[in-house]
Amino acid sequence: MINGVGVDIVEVERIAASINKEKGFRELVFSAHEINYCESKAKKFEHYAARFAAKEAFFKAIGTGWAEGTAFNEIEIHNDETGKPHIRLLGKTAVALKQLKPDDIQVSLSHTGSMGMAVVMIVNAG
Repeated sequence: MINGVGVDIVEVERIAASINKEKGFRELVFSAHEINYCESKAKKFEHYAARFAAKEAFFKAIGTGWAEGTAFNEIEIHNDETGKPHIRLLGKTAVALKQLKPDDIQVSLSHTGSMGMAVVMIVNAG
């Protein structure tokens, strides 16, 4: 059963400007793993934008918006060995959202030179 769906789209330039101008923005929003991943890419700001959109889409999918006790950098987007993206909840965010107990969190990312977008679907069995 689908318990929630979230979609978000963000301008790559907006994320690039925030990373370049706002000290600490990158570390506040992205995990160390995500930063290493994005920094290794030729078009790194497209990857940052898609991951930012996934975090926003995740909060929409759970239906709470940015929940108390959660942090953007503790909602980590990582890719498996085939490149498929997944969401991993870390630290206090994992504890704060433990009641969520989804059987599966599906995420799809897309980006162009100007836009990053994501869809997140929360699935529970039965």
